[in-house]
Amino acid sequence: MKRVVFAVPGSLDTPTGGYAYDRRIVAELRQLGWDVECLNVGEGFPSPDKATQSAARSLLLKVPDGQPIVVDGLALGVLPDVAGEVASRHPLLGLVHHPLALEWGLSAERADALHRSEQAALALAREVVVTSPATAKLVASDYGVPAERITVARPGSDPAPRSSGSRNEVPHLLSVGAVVPRKGFEVLVAALATLVELPWRLTIVGDLTRDPNEAARLQASISQHKLTGRIAALGAVPSKRLAGLYDEADLFVLASHFEGYGMAYAEALSHGLPVIGTTAGAIPDTVPQEAGLLVAPGDAGELAGALRRVIADAELRRRLSDAASAAARTLPTWQQSAAIFATALEKLA
Repeated sequence: MKRVVFAVPGSLDTPTGGYAYDRRIVAELRQLGWDVECLNVGEGFPSPDKATQSAARSLLLKVPDGQPIVVDGLALGVLPDVAGEVASRHPLLGLVHHPLALEWGLSAERADALHRSEQAALALAREVVVTSPATAKLVASDYGVPAERITVARPGSDPAPRSSGSRNEVPHLLSVGAVVPRKGFEVLVAALATLVELPWRLTIVGDLTRDPNEAARLQASISQHKLTGRIAALGAVPSKRLAGLYDEADLFVLASHFEGYGMAYAEALSHGLPVIGTTAGAIPDTVPQEAGLLVAPGDAGELAGALRRVIADAELRRRLSDAASAAARTLPTWQQSAAIFATALEKLA
């Protein structure tokens, strides 16, 4: 049986798209006959303290020599020295969801340090898996990884019933993403604050504990704009509840400043929802023009204009919804994604 160690920072149950990707790839690799050992290398990444870094090093170096190791980029990118030790004893595969330096809200100094650290770590990986063609281009052009060492394994998509919608005259907007600066919730609230004369309500679903300061800023912005009765930030919810919210939604909106893929956008397509998003990162790879309106990231005025068009025009929503359902049928399955991931693992030999 083919064996691999899959190293992740923290619990695989963490409610983010990156961890969801890792969970499903691990599960599907096992279905393909791989013996996958999951290794938790500690909490606090990508800003681990010295004790966490030391513990991660010890855990990785305890893996029997020669065994292939996948290290999630959230950890790998800040462990270049450890990566060097691991790569000298193991075939190493780096998994990049999105480059760490492109997290929104970082100081120029911090972003530069993360870029240099991740570039050094990726140089030591024998193979690199990324989740979109856009990220593949970035990793090649900005991080110097040769194209022949990069494999694109997009996230898979599960079949989902087409959303029923709110069935009333108040369109239900849904936004899904951890409440962190990169997801652009402050831009979304500012845009909606200019559309108070239109009928709409917004539900935000996403972890409120990842960045407590950002969660507090979101609630303050909602209150400042007097939108408390129209915007609900629920935090992370169980999958059954999220499925119900997708079914009740008329429109998906997420104003991300950057996405290495954007699994929530793909999930919205699978439910046949019109999408309003941004042109940042890999989002245009996921959302075709016919299925949504994409605007410049960080532009609240342009976002408000797109929202106004779709909220006010039920026929436009119907056309976008039909195109979203069609686009969903072209998305890869998780089985297909895992098969591509497995080819990268086999190249390690």
